[in-house]
Amino acid sequence: MLVLESEEARLLLNIALMATGQNRFQSAGKLLSALERFRPGEASVAVANAILLISELDFQGAVDYIDNIGLVRFPSSAMLKAFKGMALLRMERRAEAIEPLEAAAADASDPAAAKLAKDLLL
Repeated sequence: MLVLESEEARLLLNIALMATGQNRFQSAGKLLSALERFRPGEASVAVANAILLISELDFQGAVDYIDNIGLVRFPSSAMLKAFKGMALLRMERRAEAIEPLEAAAADASDPAAAKLAKDLLL
């Protein structure tokens, strides 16, 4: 059985995020699918999947993924909540976006997610 060390997983995650940034969505998706199989307990992979879906402009897909997979596995993830709020805002569903954004903004355990959420609430 192949064992994926944490440094290797982090490198693959960074490559997937770079691929997403370059609009190489299919490549990013393949990397993230592999990472999910080898590292199912990593919230960062769920966040990267949400970023991928938002980057593909699949905002409803991002919300569905976050609700049905991401927050099921990682219910306290402020970053997933922030990205859910972002996707809802992109669909012009501000009323629905407020709750996840406020929850993320109030989470002191993840300053990056809190800042992102606060910026989106403006």
